[in-house]
Amino acid sequence: MMSERECSNSSCDKSSCEGCPSREKPANFKVDTNEYSCIRRVIGVVSGKGGVGKSLVTASLANQLAAKGHRVGILDADITGPSIPKMYGVHGPAEATDMGIEPCYTENGIALMSMNLLLPVEETPVIWRGPIIANVVKQFWTDVIWGELDYLLVDMPPGTGDVPLTVFQSLPVDEIVVVTSPQDLVQLIVKKALNMAEQMHIPVKGIVENYSYFKCPDCGKEIKIFGDSHIDEEAEKLGLNVLGKVPMEPSYAEAADKGEFHKVVNVYIDWSR
Repeated sequence: MMSERECSNSSCDKSSCEGCPSREKPANFKVDTNEYSCIRRVIGVVSGKGGVGKSLVTASLANQLAAKGHRVGILDADITGPSIPKMYGVHGPAEATDMGIEPCYTENGIALMSMNLLLPVEETPVIWRGPIIANVVKQFWTDVIWGELDYLLVDMPPGTGDVPLTVFQSLPVDEIVVVTSPQDLVQLIVKKALNMAEQMHIPVKGIVENYSYFKCPDCGKEIKIFGDSHIDEEAEKLGLNVLGKVPMEPSYAEAADKGEFHKVVNVYIDWSR
């Protein structure tokens, strides 16, 4: 028998939808987490474009929170370009059990799940279309046994496409952190990410500027390689907090290349703001 919310093709028209209860409340696309997971806060780390150091900021924030005694996880939602496992020197394969998929762990105790931890060979390219990639991200939420976490950081791919939309719609994201660099062009693109968050009703924690400056190892002078930053003025216009300005520091890249990013604890991001 046809329910009250169903209608046949022959009789369905615009007027027949008037008064339907589903018109009065937005669709809910949220998916349930794994039953063996208890996650208190979900933080999305986003950017308007690639190459601004989003994964570095995600990992730095994870290290900082873990060093303060919080239980932290990273969901690497950049399915086609995952970098988090390599930064920490973590290799798969992640193990599957009857309860779900076990995350891998860094040396400083951060839980990780990334596409690279599921591939038989890490260099294998993921050549999938958007809907499949989006479903994998949802499975990282529903099928992974995250356990008890104070923070789950979601390292998202750049832009405002399928995966960011899936994360915003399907996961209970509490707030986002936007990563940018000093160039004016990037500031323009960042506003697209901010506008997307506003349309999805996701609060913005603040902005982190990467590549902010380079400190000369000889004289200590701060050199603005990308020109003067306007992040403070832009953040004030948008009513946002600047959570940190990360310098261009060769030791960060060296640690990531060696798989030793868990040792990087001096990237300060003001999470209290």
